[in-house]
Amino acid sequence: VQLQASGGGLVQAGGSLRLSCAASRRTFSSYTMGWFRQAPGKEREFVAAISWSGVNTYYADSVKGRFTISRDNAKNTMYVQMNSLKPEDTAVYYCAANLGSTWPPLSRMFGYWGQGTQVTVSS
Repeated sequence: VQLQASGGGLVQAGGSLRLSCAASRRTFSSYTMGWFRQAPGKEREFVAAISWSGVNTYYADSVKGRFTISRDNAKNTMYVQMNSLKPEDTAVYYCAANLGSTWPPLSRMFGYWGQGTQVTVSS
């Protein structure tokens, strides 16, 4: 599956952004999907994941209550709504997919990655 992330940009602290991840295959609904991010000088970290059906979601503690992950299998697209953004949310955000059934998914299980989209939060 090929993934294309979009929706990044520059926003002030406290603002909102919605990222999208479009998938190339009609089997999109078979994949557990996730968002990851990488800030300058830091390792890539898990942000959120959503099960193939959209029923189950899982968040990193740092974004819980502020970010909401969702998906539309009819459109082969995943989203993350990011509210109350903080400067520490500044990073390149990546979407990823995996076919595993483990829940919550392990980061190493994500084998398909899109290119990143830059999110910059100014203070």
